[in-house]
Amino acid sequence: MKPLKRPARRSLLVAHVAVSVSWLGLTVGLLALGLSAFLTHDATMAQAATRAMKVFSDWLIVPVALLSLLSGLLLALGTPWGLARHRWVWTKFWLTLTTAGLSIFALRPGIDEAAARGAADIDLLIAPSVATATYLFITAISVLKPWGPTRRGLRLRQARERARRPAAQR
Repeated sequence: MKPLKRPARRSLLVAHVAVSVSWLGLTVGLLALGLSAFLTHDATMAQAATRAMKVFSDWLIVPVALLSLLSGLLLALGTPWGLARHRWVWTKFWLTLTTAGLSIFALRPGIDEAAARGAADIDLLIAPSVATATYLFITAISVLKPWGPTRRGLRLRQARERARRPAAQR
């Protein structure tokens, strides 16, 4: 993919950060509602909490998860970071892909079942807890950029350095 120009890259970065923070907030909200439904002894409260979770699930999980994945992928492919050049980007991609899939294909059906029952089980506490921890980890590696380049990244860097050397030094 052709590198993004600075205005496009910056706009996409802002969009990616905004949607990713939204996904984290959505997950924390689901955790709070799941806790409310799980811990209450009031059936009306449990039903209200699971119905609110269903609204989040029906309207927000899929678009937010997919927008986070897509904007991150476009950033990786349109910047020098690349998708498979640095371990932190590669890790972030696979964690995002996995959590997006789990959110769409496992969490949403679990929320639908809980809303139909009007009560939450422990799964609706575990899933948002693990997702929140994962998103915080993804945020940390985005800021810290640990681990260095992948093998592919090293090969590309070495090839670029060889191409820059004058012909006499080759």
